[in-house]
Amino acid sequence: MAPTSVLSAERLHVLLDIEADDPPGYRELADLIRLLVLDGRIPAGTRLPSERELTAALPLSRTTVTRAYAVLRDAELLVSRRGSGSVVTLPRGARPPYTPPSGSSMVGWTIAAGQAAPGVGLAYSRALEQLPAYLAQTGYETVGVPVLRELVAQRYADRGLPTDPDQILVTSGAQSALNLVSRTLAARGDRVVVESPTYPNAIDSLRRTGLRVLGVPHDGHRLDLDALAAAVRAAPVAWAYLIPDFQNPTGALMDDIMRHEVASILRRSTTVPIVDETMLDLALDVEERAMPVPLAAHHPGAITLGSASKSFWGGLRIGWIRAPHAVVPRLVAARETFDIGTPVLEQLAVAELLRVREEVLDERRDTLRARRSALRTAVTDRLPDWSLNSPAGGLSLWVRLPRRASSRLVVAAEAQDLLLTAGPRFYADGGGESALRLPYDRSTGAIDDAVDRLALAWETVLAGRPTSGPSRRGPALTA
Repeated sequence: MAPTSVLSAERLHVLLDIEADDPPGYRELADLIRLLVLDGRIPAGTRLPSERELTAALPLSRTTVTRAYAVLRDAELLVSRRGSGSVVTLPRGARPPYTPPSGSSMVGWTIAAGQAAPGVGLAYSRALEQLPAYLAQTGYETVGVPVLRELVAQRYADRGLPTDPDQILVTSGAQSALNLVSRTLAARGDRVVVESPTYPNAIDSLRRTGLRVLGVPHDGHRLDLDALAAAVRAAPVAWAYLIPDFQNPTGALMDDIMRHEVASILRRSTTVPIVDETMLDLALDVEERAMPVPLAAHHPGAITLGSASKSFWGGLRIGWIRAPHAVVPRLVAARETFDIGTPVLEQLAVAELLRVREEVLDERRDTLRARRSALRTAVTDRLPDWSLNSPAGGLSLWVRLPRRASSRLVVAAEAQDLLLTAGPRFYADGGGESALRLPYDRSTGAIDDAVDRLALAWETVLAGRPTSGPSRRGPALTA
């Protein structure tokens, strides 16, 4: 297998985040590298540093590194050939962990989402009644069904950001929207700043577009404005990807003053904000009328991404872009070679949901409040040394562990048939070993079961017991 990229020993050291006073054994080192591969932080086809190079960079012996590489080769995660080095691969038949077989005891806890909100089925029924009016047309709605664009535009206007439907482009989810924006408007090699931590799929998407992703510290409550200003002064930064509303993963809400200050910093540097509002509707402790105005109200050049996935149901796969008038034609032209359009039926269903959004969301929010409380109680009871935040909205708790062991915990949790996302997955520049995201959009019984497994895994980490070795599960999905 020919390598498609090369990972330096220094970069692997950053990704592994190993402490000199707590070095792993060879099996644990193999598990940590495996986790990087299955999380997508080391893509298949990457050539790892040689055993000699990695030994020089890490506080480990050559024997430890050599034996760890051997374990990875036995697990079909590494192919070593003379002249090509050791290249990452994925084992044949690896199954995605987010779709466990029927009857499996496996619990997936990597996705901050859940079942459909009440009313989704009814919305589809009403959408089907409207569908015949569209069947005489081609169905290629490149910009989106007019009724949905009008409702989305009105929602922005109601929030204090005047918007007309011509500024709205409907997409196949917010991730598709981000891909379209970055591939159309950004140039390869552009710098983009992101909050650190932030949404992992956004980091991956921006990097795959060829952008240079730079993390700006976010302490779980607010973005470091001094660090943001320094980052955009140090070198030209074209873009800033931000989640101001119930940030994923921390749940933090950026207030109006902070939004104004962030926008001012970005305007002075000609940096364009890409604002992700996918969590906007999940305000649990804030009245909707008290929500800050959209960040785009402070920055006329901002591009905003929205979605129905977190609010109503991920299976809808409906998102949208709100952009300045001058930018929309470029996005539409690119859309024609990207995915042409978004299914009409789902657009009509989302339009129906937006018409009754308060009724639907009130019930969904009540459910989320109860589950957030259940998760906080369960973690506090079983893991009293852990520090939990109190997000005012969103879908997850952001946990601070009493030691830097997030990746080790994820590996240990697999032995309990519990799939987690390691804290470092949310960081663009390394770090996060003291953090963990725990979604709470699941039933109370499922939460208790997951926390029981989590506590057993943590006991394994504290005891320093070895894991059973690399599994054959496929790449993890984090959402």
